[in-house]
Amino acid sequence: MENTTSTRICYPEGSSKSVRRSGVQELCRIALFTALIAVCSQFSIPLPGGVPMTLQTLIIPIAGIVLGARGGTIATIVYLLLGAVGLPVFAGFSGGLDKLVGMTGGFLISFPLIAWFGGMFSRNNKYLKTILGIAVGSALNYVVGSIMFMALTGMNLKATLAACVVPFIPTAIIKIILAAYLGILLKKTLTKAHLL
Repeated sequence: MENTTSTRICYPEGSSKSVRRSGVQELCRIALFTALIAVCSQFSIPLPGGVPMTLQTLIIPIAGIVLGARGGTIATIVYLLLGAVGLPVFAGFSGGLDKLVGMTGGFLISFPLIAWFGGMFSRNNKYLKTILGIAVGSALNYVVGSIMFMALTGMNLKATLAACVVPFIPTAIIKIILAAYLGILLKKTLTKAHLL
């Protein structure tokens, strides 16, 4: 007589529901931060060089800190995709693919780097390390943005730095420090409330 053994894998009761609930909650958090990025994009100050100063670079690293590198990057990419298809989520209630391939498009398409580095460097909630991560992401954002700006406008490096980088340095430093502080504070608060 043939011996047959059936193996049955037992999962804790309600575990699949818990996983689904966790996934839905993560999607909701990503959607919320995507919306916050869009809202903060409208608080902009036009500057002579053509690159507006906005609150995007404050909320994007906070998204990376709170949602983690992966979640923050996804939220930022979704924001860019919404703008690319024409929704008015970019600065000045603008949208369209032309914004991503235009002279300031490099600053937009490299926003996910700020979220990713902010998230990666903040995993242990170390304030100075988080500042460093956001600073690295922001520096790369300036590099990518400036290169694309030079390529499309024909301006030299000195003129590009004067238009796209130098005017933003003081506020960038403030936003980096503020984003690290607010991001870690919000992350700790939400974690304590079991919302993360």
